[in-house]
Amino acid sequence: MLDLYPRVNPGPPRPSRILTASSALPATGSERYEVQGNGATLIRVGAGDRVTVINTEGGQRVELVAADGNGRIDAGLLGVVPNSDAGGLKALLAAGPRLGSGMGGLRLGLERRGIDLAKAGAVALFGTETAAGTEETFTATRDGVLVVAAPGGDMTPDGQETATPVGVRVQRSALMTVKGFELPDPLADPVLDLRVKSATARAYFVKAGDYIQVIDVDGRQCTDFQAFAARKLDKGIEHALDVTTSRTLMGHAYSMPGLHSKYYDQDMLPLLEVVQDTVGRHDAFAMACAAKYYDDIGYPGHPNCSDNFNGALAEFNVSGRPGWMAVNLFFNTGIDAHGVLYSDEPWSRPGDYVLFRALTDLVCVSSACPDDTTPANGWYLSDIHVRTYSGAEKFSRAIAWRATPDSEPKMTKDTAFSERTGALTRNVVEYKGYWLPQVYSSNGAIEEYWACREKAVVLDLSPLRKFEVTGPDAEALMQWTLTRDVKKLSVGQVVYSAMCYEHGGMIDDGTLFRLGRDNFRWIGGDDYGGIWLREQAEKLSLKVMVRSSTDQLHNLAVQGPNSRKIMRRMIWTAPHQPTVEERGVVPLYRGARGRAGRGAGRCVADGLYRRAWGSRCSAIRRTAAPSMTRCGSMGAIWACVPWVWPRWTWCGSRRG
Repeated sequence: MLDLYPRVNPGPPRPSRILTASSALPATGSERYEVQGNGATLIRVGAGDRVTVINTEGGQRVELVAADGNGRIDAGLLGVVPNSDAGGLKALLAAGPRLGSGMGGLRLGLERRGIDLAKAGAVALFGTETAAGTEETFTATRDGVLVVAAPGGDMTPDGQETATPVGVRVQRSALMTVKGFELPDPLADPVLDLRVKSATARAYFVKAGDYIQVIDVDGRQCTDFQAFAARKLDKGIEHALDVTTSRTLMGHAYSMPGLHSKYYDQDMLPLLEVVQDTVGRHDAFAMACAAKYYDDIGYPGHPNCSDNFNGALAEFNVSGRPGWMAVNLFFNTGIDAHGVLYSDEPWSRPGDYVLFRALTDLVCVSSACPDDTTPANGWYLSDIHVRTYSGAEKFSRAIAWRATPDSEPKMTKDTAFSERTGALTRNVVEYKGYWLPQVYSSNGAIEEYWACREKAVVLDLSPLRKFEVTGPDAEALMQWTLTRDVKKLSVGQVVYSAMCYEHGGMIDDGTLFRLGRDNFRWIGGDDYGGIWLREQAEKLSLKVMVRSSTDQLHNLAVQGPNSRKIMRRMIWTAPHQPTVEERGVVPLYRGARGRAGRGAGRCVADGLYRRAWGSRCSAIRRTAAPSMTRCGSMGAIWACVPWVWPRWTWCGSRRG
């Protein structure tokens, strides 16, 4: 029988106390990071910290470069001797954004610390045969920084030497406390570096086109943000950013990167847009905290954001108000089933940020919220930091997302074809970590549907998840996890299949390529497909690697009745391979169009895929559609290219 009686503590009554993060949750001092394949990350370490590097998917080379506080590179900081010259890291930095992930920020971080990689003595870990989950642990002998790189280079479509993520765990010898976290490196050279101290507010001017980065330095700290069009203020018009207008025009609870990105004033003048957001949980319903709020709950005279706004904006001759409408960044609120507005501890972690772009000259104000009476600031009050960057800098739109609930957040990316599709539409949506066109500006979904049924369309399918499955037990693994008889698949052949649990429930569907006797490529729609394959391989003790190549292989689909006629004009095949005309159903084969780079394709019914590795996609774009023009009814976009079958269209993420 259930015990329904409350627990009674013996003895006299005890005074109540405020629950804090330290009393409610255990402080472990454990941090984790994920270094993307073909990427690198800089991590601060202290004496006694234990650093564990995990080869998450196996077969990934890793380079470690350790430097002390003076910028002197010394592997002894990790208690080891160097065995490499950091050639992989140098290659990533030389390639820049074409190949590496986050290389611009890393380069700036190295420069700010005076670290010269020309004199690097690195520690090389792991190799192409390293099993998934292999770990190496080091203990820092003194304070410094550690650069962890996962180099790899380009991967050809018929090759399988991909670059995969590397995990890093840091166990701190001394627990990091609020106001003990370091400010993260800037995204570029800052125009303004402004610290907003706890329980205060600061006002600042931002030029049109410049970027505003609002950073939660220690995590779980709310900041109220407000902005005015500077030219209106010059005329004495004090129209602040209006969240009600913004919610109405955007159709969202708060603006976010992508199609619903702007904030407006009450005249519907766009003031700024959201470019990047690493948190994805904010508030645009509640006002900034005000004196009346604290008076009502029994804390008269408590510091509040509205009064702090009034003091900061006085410099710009803005009239004070008893309460301010604001965008409450990092404020974790929601509306429950009864229509009640509730709040909880913020989702933001140390270093999380929101990046805005000013659409006109602005006067902005940011606070570090002083509310210590609710979970709104995680029961600790800390600082907010604001940086602005020149509009000449280039920052792609991005939001943080997680493939699985316990995975590290990743920022959304453009595909290798975004430059081409971006010239045709700004209507894009986030799809599994990538930005994809939803519909093109001069035509609509119905026209795209009929183009696919009657002519041909080109779709960007780069977000499809690709996994390289290699090793002596690769066939056994795929035979166990797919519904197809994989043993019948010959080298160079492609089949469609379902991936199922043991009980028959479906996980995903996709295509399986056989690239060799023990070499396969699985292409599906979800990251969990690769996770499931690795789990099954470990469970069955199979000798096989399952490594992601999604970022290495971006692909277009040419689909519709005219797809074969289009592609046979563009693809050259080796003499020992059949041409497009000679095949009813085209298996995987290598082909090329001039010097555009090699591609691999398949044709099933009336669809053909064009695959290429990321660094060559721009060349293939130019080859595939050198003179995209607008013609046809209702302004639909058709590519009237003389050397291809007439009338085909780029198509958005909608597929008929």
